[in-house]
Amino acid sequence: MDSGGLGLTSSESASDRAAARQSAYTQQRENRLGLLSGKSDEDSQKDFKKLYECAYNENEKLKSNLREAQLELMDIKSKLERVAKKQDQSSSQAGLLEAEKRDKKILERKMTEMEDDLKVLTDLKSDNQRLKDENGALIRVISKLSK
Repeated sequence: MDSGGLGLTSSESASDRAAARQSAYTQQRENRLGLLSGKSDEDSQKDFKKLYECAYNENEKLKSNLREAQLELMDIKSKLERVAKKQDQSSSQAGLLEAEKRDKKILERKMTEMEDDLKVLTDLKSDNQRLKDENGALIRVISKLSK
């Protein structure tokens, strides 16, 4: 029996056919694996691209959040500085208010002392006038007695 014109015997041709089938099967398997690995490389490329895009998008979101947080931080710092300035002003104003209160108390004390002095002065004037009147009366009495 001539198998394919190669001059092989039937036992050789059966083993050759088995080997050829084995080889064809192996070749087909390798081709499928190659296609799968090629697809898997493409899929992994796509997966890496997807992962990169996801990571990039997440990174952009985080950058945006960071910018927003930095703006908020600057806003809070400026508000804090304004509050600190107001506290400094209010404490300096409080110091001024304390000084004004002390000055007011001192002036009120001086005013009451001056009012008291004015009352005393009025009393002294009235006493002085009374004494002048008495003195004049005594002088008249003495002049009448000496005549």
